Amino acid sequence: MPPPDTMFCAQQINIPTELPDILKQFTKAAIRTQPHDVLQWSAAYFSSLSSGETLPVKERLEMPIATQKTDTGLTPGLLKILHKQLSPKGTVEKAELEQRWKELCLPKEQLNSIIELGNFGTNIVWIEFFALGCSALNGTITTSLKCACEILTADPEGGAARIPFETFTFLFTYLNKFDGEMPQDQIDSYLSTLKEEATKHEGMIKVSNINRRK
Repeated sequence: MPPPDTMFCAQQINIPTELPDILKQFTKAAIRTQPHDVLQWSAAYFSSLSSGETLPVKERLEMPIATQKTDTGLTPGLLKILHKQLSPKGTVEKAELEQRWKELCLPKEQLNSIIELGNFGTNIVWIEFFALGCSALNGTITTSLKCACEILTADPEGGAARIPFETFTFLFTYLNKFDGEMPQDQIDSYLSTLKEEATKHEGMIKVSNINRRK
């Protein structure tokens, strides 16, 4: 006869003290991030957790609008994750960007489109890719800049969304190369006006300044 099934009582099962909190935090992160491929994202989550890297987790749940119900592409929340992971390096290798993109379960076609638009090679200046990522999320240069401010700011959600004038100047100038809706003299005049405004606020530009763009 086969041996009877082994019976365990609660006293015999050793549950690591860290396990309940790890699983709780993981579950909350998965719900907040809503990954398209849970298994693929989970592997990236625990790999980052074990190595002490920035977790592939959104800060808050993003509610899709009507046009996003079946969209699995880039969102402001996912772009912010990438920014946290890659911006400290300044310049990132294309292979690493591709891996981070894959870990967030984002479509390769969208990544290739941004890389092609920016004419990026094997080494990618992150802030340039970030700018085009904001552009991919929005229809105009103005809304792209607002998106960038909201991702980059250290202000709390719903605040002024301020960023340094120098950062704004780079983003605006870079995106205008692709948008091309403003001639150079107007760019210079616009930035000069914003610089005067930024001087009054410790060198910072806020979203409301962008809203007054002509």
